Amino acid sequence: MTTNWQQPLTLPNGATLKNRIMMAPMTTYSSETNGDVSDQELAYYARRAKSGIGAVITACAYVQPQGAGFIYSIGAESDDRLPSLKRLASAIKDNGSTAILQIFHAGRQSNSKVLNGGTPVSASAVAYPRDGAETPRELTADEVEETIRAFGKATRRAIEAGFDGVEIHGANTYLIHQFFSPHSNRRNDKWGEDRSAFPLAVVAEVKRVAKEFAPSNFIIGYRFSPEENTDPGFTIEEKLSLIDKLADQNLDYLHISLGEFFDQSYTDETGTPRIARFAEVIDGRTPLVGVGSLNTNSDIDRAAASGYADLFAIGRPIVTDPEWYPKLVEGKEDLLLTEIDPTNQDALDIPDALWEKILNVTGWFPVKQPTEKH
Repeated sequence: MTTNWQQPLTLPNGATLKNRIMMAPMTTYSSETNGDVSDQELAYYARRAKSGIGAVITACAYVQPQGAGFIYSIGAESDDRLPSLKRLASAIKDNGSTAILQIFHAGRQSNSKVLNGGTPVSASAVAYPRDGAETPRELTADEVEETIRAFGKATRRAIEAGFDGVEIHGANTYLIHQFFSPHSNRRNDKWGEDRSAFPLAVVAEVKRVAKEFAPSNFIIGYRFSPEENTDPGFTIEEKLSLIDKLADQNLDYLHISLGEFFDQSYTDETGTPRIARFAEVIDGRTPLVGVGSLNTNSDIDRAAASGYADLFAIGRPIVTDPEWYPKLVEGKEDLLLTEIDPTNQDALDIPDALWEKILNVTGWFPVKQPTEKH
């Protein structure tokens, strides 16, 4: 039986995704030192695009040199990256999937090692609350405007490279998130008095550039975190207010960042899933992407049946098994690879640096343990 998530979805701009499954954006740590996409990354994305999923959202691409958050990450900060970005878009599109470039600025989540001795920047000079976090430099008002324009320039590069769309990364404690957070944004100017001003300005600039340079069906999405657990931090009510505004911006989708699809709020004792509250506020004005521990047919069927989301982003399952989607669709769930076999890297087309992270970061991916010999 064909279920909801296997059916096409036409986005508000007229672009049609062939099904409701998207590859979630995940850092690969595998680009070249200058931000060019590596051959291993191209193979990684091509393999997963070929599986039949509706769209691939790439790892985050930094829009300015000081916006890089990781060593060996994708760059969209310069026209010098255009040949690389064209290869990435082609690797996805030529294998049948819609190609979406995630664009971001790491802000204070970067560090001097990543920035070759430079100082991270943020809304205010406040370090992230973790051991060893560096104190960023506060962006000047002119630099804030320049950063907004950088998101537009990265969007133009995505268009020229042939991507079908961009996803603005407003989640997971990076710069756009930092401007919305009372922990990291303590400014006294217009960017601090209204903490929604920066996210809305970035969206407006990306839309402006897309209108000028892209076809009308160029996709613009926005990823967001539902709330913060820092003190001070933005509440779910504050984020609901921002998402209410974003839902009126004619975006093609909003993408909630969750660990579990049915996660509940830190402060809500009613048992209401966070995604339900956002779906209620959005009220059908734009598609909502749900994510989080959607591993099997029953997981996605349950999520789809809830009515909270229109699209479903899948991360670790598609990394672990590049043929995850066809196996589910063809009723071969018993053949799914559910853990990483340390001897199977080449067969999975996983880049070396990502492979090392998978094997060595405890609890990130399920890793098959060697059988003891007696």
